[in-house]
Amino acid sequence: MTRPVKKVNASALKGVIREIVANPPRIITDEWRAYQGIGQYYVSGHSTVNHSQGEYSRGNVHVNHAESFFALLKRGVHGIFHHVSVKHLGCYCHEFNFRWNRRKVTDGERSRDAICRIQGRRLPYANLTAYSLSSIFRSD
Repeated sequence: MTRPVKKVNASALKGVIREIVANPPRIITDEWRAYQGIGQYYVSGHSTVNHSQGEYSRGNVHVNHAESFFALLKRGVHGIFHHVSVKHLGCYCHEFNFRWNRRKVTDGERSRDAICRIQGRRLPYANLTAYSLSSIFRSD
């Protein structure tokens, strides 16, 4: 699950992580200070890799998948869309989450899955053009 957060600080990130990630997964991050202490909420704890010291993996401890996902998102924004508005940022996050979760299937399978998921759903123009930051960002 991916979604924008208004503030990228320890409090906001820990709140989102705790809301989205259920126990017992082990949380794996880089050494950024905002993540310190998150392990206290998880039975399996918190492991880190220290990029500033040249450490990028230690056995199964790495953040390669997260970094690959964000690289895909950034390539999409810069290479395909060129700009995304704050208003629709959550939709772009959902789209690239969909792409990432289906990265190992064929284009045809991914297209079929997308088409099946839109059946019975509508996005009225009024909803598309309505502007509400509260519907975009989690309130912290």
